[in-house]
Amino acid sequence: MRTVLSSRKAAPALALLALWVASLACAGGGGETPAPVQTDAPVVTQASVGPSSRGAISSVDDVKSATIQIVAEGTLVMPGGTVPNANWSGSGFIIDPSGIAVTNNHVVTGAARMKVLVGGEDEPRNARVLGVAECSDLAVIDIDGDGFPFMAWREGSADVGLDVYAAGFPLGDPEYTLTRGIVSKARADGDRAWTSVDYVLEHDANIQPGNSGGPLVDGDGKVVGVNYSGGFAALSSQFYAIAQAEAIPVIEQLREGKDVYSLGLNGEAFVDAESGFSGIWVTSVTSGSVMDKAGVQPGDIISSLEGISLGRGGTMGEYCDVLKSHDPEDTLAIEVIRFASGEVLSGQLNGRELAIASTFGSGSGGTSDDGSTGAYGSYVAWTDSYEAIQIEVPEAWGEVTGDPWVDGGDVIGAQLIAAPNIQDYLNSWGTPGVTFSVSDDLARLGGYVQLLDIYRETYLKSCEFDARYEYEDSAFRGKYDVFEKCGGSGGPSELVLAAVPKSSSADYLILVEVTVVSDADLEALDRILASFDVVGSLP
Repeated sequence: MRTVLSSRKAAPALALLALWVASLACAGGGGETPAPVQTDAPVVTQASVGPSSRGAISSVDDVKSATIQIVAEGTLVMPGGTVPNANWSGSGFIIDPSGIAVTNNHVVTGAARMKVLVGGEDEPRNARVLGVAECSDLAVIDIDGDGFPFMAWREGSADVGLDVYAAGFPLGDPEYTLTRGIVSKARADGDRAWTSVDYVLEHDANIQPGNSGGPLVDGDGKVVGVNYSGGFAALSSQFYAIAQAEAIPVIEQLREGKDVYSLGLNGEAFVDAESGFSGIWVTSVTSGSVMDKAGVQPGDIISSLEGISLGRGGTMGEYCDVLKSHDPEDTLAIEVIRFASGEVLSGQLNGRELAIASTFGSGSGGTSDDGSTGAYGSYVAWTDSYEAIQIEVPEAWGEVTGDPWVDGGDVIGAQLIAAPNIQDYLNSWGTPGVTFSVSDDLARLGGYVQLLDIYRETYLKSCEFDARYEYEDSAFRGKYDVFEKCGGSGGPSELVLAAVPKSSSADYLILVEVTVVSDADLEALDRILASFDVVGSLP
């Protein structure tokens, strides 16, 4: 199976790209330290930080020993299609020698399993989730083992100007990092696409994707906050952490096995810039949760809850306001849009299950008048003329060529091209199709990043670049670029994946280009990513 590895949850946005909200983007950092300025931030005392901190680490130099890396795996449904066995990573920190640790909800939610590396250990440990808080972006886990180094919370307020350090394992790297900065704002806005925290600390200790859930500490190694978000722009030098006064009351409930303001939803809010339509895209649903029992499915869009339209500001603000205004067992009206079947469904949480209220279009999985589905019915496996590479494509993409990959008259590798009409696919943006190419010659000249950069800058100038993502499966690793509006407004989307084999005994570059014109092509994309392989000797 092919999986996507990324720092927050995996997001291959190909269709409904306008629905996707960008995940955490972090950059920049540093700055001089001004004199402390007193604020009205809540004061945390030992009485409010739970058990005694006796035995906790007492130096920033020892923070690494109680900082953890979390690697999670689960199946996610993104706007671009299903991503089976997706992998992502985050950070966290131990608060009790028995192995109780704190991280972000968005690090562990949606995970079918997770492994934890403690203090840079080489061997991962198992861990289980004790409790989550969707509207505080906090989670508490229990790590196998005992006698761990642990951290204590800082007593007193986190004033503007306080020296702070961000610890964690960014970008999925097992190498521990520690960056330095100051608290620049004590009560910043905490609303985000994936959560809604009442207020957060703003600081400039640089964090990157993968730092999520890690500790923000003072010079004595005491926890000031829980890092959860980067800046809003690529050049931003401001980052955000959930303040200890906000986090502690929630964490005390989570460690007792209680979920706080949580219904089993893993999703993100969005607003379509053109139509103004908003909602919450459901990436996954916790089995047995309130959402699951109501019939909410991954890939749904929750448009309203208790009559309140959701996601209007591109955040979970409205969703969390409704949750905070009711008890967990209250019955709440919910409306869901299911594009896969072209249905609008209504029902209740803790009440009546979702049922069809109306329909629209045929949906990508709907049934037409002749009884056929909107998706491709069958697939065919093809190999190139050298029997070196293989891929599965829709049977409807009836034109296939396996001629070698040629550059300037020279054969540089193997290639497969498939489409309903290859000439239309190659010469216009109105036809779906795939080009799968593999070359060992190019591998001697550069890596997959350079190959992606060349395609982006040279061959796809008529497309709007959306984002670049990490890619990894059992055999290959690399990155992929997502483009939209190819050929102009309303044009199709394009995915370009460049990868290399994980095996040290093989050395070649893989390039997969897929054009997505309709919802049915998303299913084809999933099949292509699950089937491309190198099965023989390259020319």
